[in-house]
Amino acid sequence: MSTTRKLRLGPLPKTETVKVTFVCPASLKADLDRYAALHTQTYGKTVSTVTLIPHMLEAFIAGDRGFRRGGEWSSREKNG
Repeated sequence: MSTTRKLRLGPLPKTETVKVTFVCPASLKADLDRYAALHTQTYGKTVSTVTLIPHMLEAFIAGDRGFRRGGEWSSREKNG
């Protein structure tokens, strides 16, 4: 595990999952694959692009001030 590099998305927690399918440009898929490889290299645990996407989206939503100001938050915040 590399300690010299810090990614915005840290080690991944274990979570309950629901399947969602989406379409994206090939260039985004390539970037996601590169990010997954870098995440694997940084944290020493193999992780797939598919595993990273929900965590990336969650981090994006958590950082969206407009969304937070709208009075809505994740079900985890509401229920826990």
